[in-house]
Amino acid sequence: MRILVVEDDSLVASGIKQGLANAGYTTDMAESAERAIQYLQAENFDLAVVDIGLPGADGLSLVQHLRSRKIQLPVLFLTARGSMEDTVTGLDVGADDYMAKPFRLPELIARIRALIRRAYSVTSTELRHDQLVLDTASHTATLHDQPLFLTLREWTILEILLMASPRVVSKNKLLQSLTGWDRNITPNAIEVHVSRLRAKIAPGGIGIRTVRGIGYRIDQSLS
Repeated sequence: MRILVVEDDSLVASGIKQGLANAGYTTDMAESAERAIQYLQAENFDLAVVDIGLPGADGLSLVQHLRSRKIQLPVLFLTARGSMEDTVTGLDVGADDYMAKPFRLPELIARIRALIRRAYSVTSTELRHDQLVLDTASHTATLHDQPLFLTLREWTILEILLMASPRVVSKNKLLQSLTGWDRNITPNAIEVHVSRLRAKIAPGGIGIRTVRGIGYRIDQSLS
């Protein structure tokens, strides 16, 4: 999953980025609303964490801009303002959640997980497909009740496929979920990761079907 953090305080931004990386998220940073709009026009994100008190256009203006263009990206506001009026204003302009600074990083990550689940219409932290289970809260995977060891990129691909199931996920969506502005992954690398993931889940009778010209979906084993 790919997160855009819009925060002008470099210390806060660095802490959030490190925490999200440790939780398995790809994270891009923007220090202003103007830069965030450029990123959002060029790339796909699963969620944005937005500080209200930005230089230039503030976070409220950024979210108003997104919603006016029917962009339904989940947004979590961060702010040093803690009044009820600010909370109501933030939610009324289109934010999905709101946290006041200072905040605890584990709670921020838990709220991000919840918002992404809601966006995919998933109600549980456990993603299941037959005997395959991914627990997004504990970041553990099992197959037939046995631990399934995945690399970070394999985990991300499988999480997205399970979240979207039974819909097809485009290769571009997987590509953008695994890479940020500061690093690059080729489409061929996605195929390699998918191939390795297939081999790991095949013993459970589960496969990843390639839908030619579109992408992938979780499915019964093709063997």
